Amino acid sequence: MHAGEQALAGAREVTIIAHDIGAIGGMERVLAELIEGLHRLGYEVTVIARTCEVAPGSVARFHRVRAPARPFLIAYPWFLLVASLMLSRWRRGIVQATGGIVLAPVDVVSVHYCHQVGPANPSRSSAMFAFNIALVRVVKRLAERLCFDFNRRATYVCVSEGVAQEVREHYPQLLGEVMTIHNGVDTELFSPGDVEGKGERLRERLGIARERLIAAFVGSEWERKGLRAAIGALASAPEWDLLVAGDGDEQSYRELARALGVEARVHFMGVRGDVKSVYSAADVFLLPTSYETFSLVTFEAASSGLPLLASAVNGISELIEDAHNGFFISRHAVDIAARLRQLGADPVLRQRLGEAARRSASRFTWERMVLAHHELYERLTGA
Repeated sequence: MHAGEQALAGAREVTIIAHDIGAIGGMERVLAELIEGLHRLGYEVTVIARTCEVAPGSVARFHRVRAPARPFLIAYPWFLLVASLMLSRWRRGIVQATGGIVLAPVDVVSVHYCHQVGPANPSRSSAMFAFNIALVRVVKRLAERLCFDFNRRATYVCVSEGVAQEVREHYPQLLGEVMTIHNGVDTELFSPGDVEGKGERLRERLGIARERLIAAFVGSEWERKGLRAAIGALASAPEWDLLVAGDGDEQSYRELARALGVEARVHFMGVRGDVKSVYSAADVFLLPTSYETFSLVTFEAASSGLPLLASAVNGISELIEDAHNGFFISRHAVDIAARLRQLGADPVLRQRLGEAARRSASRFTWERMVLAHHELYERLTGA
């Protein structure tokens, strides 16, 4: 039992409102860890959501919002209306909403993404799909502004300093505090080495020779996250293979890899529940992304002891120390390739950066995140 847990006496209550909670998806995982951690601290947690998959006993009351998950233009307003009505009946203790998803009074709004800044991310190139994405973006921005205006006095908890600055800039009318509580990472699950042999088995299944070097790319929304540049870099870094874990327009990127003559070295694995095996198989983590809010996968890779090659964006810029635990990179394939060649030629450098990345990630634990929320709740209730 942690020191913070021992200090608590008696049950406290909190209500969490979110679209979905569970193991798949960065935000959904963060919510699951928060709920389970609050339960360990003695909180009675009420959840209002479409789905909720957490450890047994972590939720005292789960009120399911019977709303569709898609299409977004129907699902989003439907959830907003129904969840707002349900909250008026089922709220208990401190109420925390996940973004702008309810038109009802709440105490805390957790901000994982500021839609006034975050880019549109079409995963397919058709005109109709692009139009739909543009319309979705407009709806998200309007709904977020409406919900944030409704809760001007709430405390806004952002997942990184970068997101907090975005909220301050785009919502100067907020009267409550805008603060940062970084997400956490499971430093026990994501640890260096390949003790269970999962990485080695993944290499064998993919037919990657032991002497080959592997860069891991983890995430969906591939155009934003820079998969095009990552694949392009392989053309000038022949000793490297690329593992791609996530969902996107696989056919288009296969065609790109084929055109560049690197198709045999790009391995698409889809969305994986066991992403640890990807980190265990890899020698470097690669993410030339244009925008992030926290990038949980980068922190997981760091905790796994991988050198980091990633863009200087929100969250990541609060983790990487250039040339200490990784390198900041551009979205230009030639620049990425140069770093891959540098790391490929210097195993001592890879080890040094990986060990430093592990130490950096150890500052961002789930326990620390949960205790920071507990301290906020105590302050808001005057306990």
